[in-house]
Amino acid sequence: MAALRWWLVPHLLPEGCYDELLVSFNLLHVPCLKILLSKALGYAIVAGSVMVKLPQVLKLLRAGSAAGLSFAALLLELLALSGTVAYSRARAFPFSAWGEALFLTLQTVAIGFLIQHFRGRTGRGLLFLALYGALLGALLSPLAPLGLVTLLQAANVPAIAASRGHTGQLSAVTAFLLLGGALARVFTSLQETGDPLLALTFAVSAACNGLLVGQLLYYWRVPPPPGPRASRGCPTAWGGGGGGLPHGSGLSWGCPMALG
Repeated sequence: MAALRWWLVPHLLPEGCYDELLVSFNLLHVPCLKILLSKALGYAIVAGSVMVKLPQVLKLLRAGSAAGLSFAALLLELLALSGTVAYSRARAFPFSAWGEALFLTLQTVAIGFLIQHFRGRTGRGLLFLALYGALLGALLSPLAPLGLVTLLQAANVPAIAASRGHTGQLSAVTAFLLLGGALARVFTSLQETGDPLLALTFAVSAACNGLLVGQLLYYWRVPPPPGPRASRGCPTAWGGGGGGLPHGSGLSWGCPMALG
């Protein structure tokens, strides 16, 4: 029992909740159950985030092309992720409340390099890696002003909305994972941090990812339109038997977007 206590406290349960649930066996203690659920969800999201963008990376490598992906939108996504990492570190939030942002940042940086590489600009991609690494290091250092970090986190709301403006080689698996993670994060951020700014960021992310998933589902198996757009090989969001967005659909996502 002592080994179990050492493993659970304080990683999953505070001392009082451990006694309440596993010593007194009060298994219907709602506040402690909420803490346990939030912690378990948080760590599950962090663990899952290690692989969440792998389908998109593999899709890029298989296609040998970054067609349909906007580098500018990716930079906005990096802005949002970096803000969450820096803000959460500065506020000393538990890693289970924000850890996936760090792993998503690393994967997004890799995708940014691949975008540049497949467009014949490998040198620019290496420069991007070096500059972003230096910037992230500066944001995570104790010298970064808290006001600046908070402002960066506040800028996440428009940055997230703007970065969800493309599909291209986006994997449907990645889109669904991002939606599920963002929805769960609204609950865990409120439960573990009580920070409304962090919760608002995840709520906006969930709404934007929900719109993107809805778009992918709505246009699933829609045949590509005839004409010049189809002849250019406009990429589909599913990377398979589905078609792209039909011309005149009124939606701005998907091809043909201006590429970064």
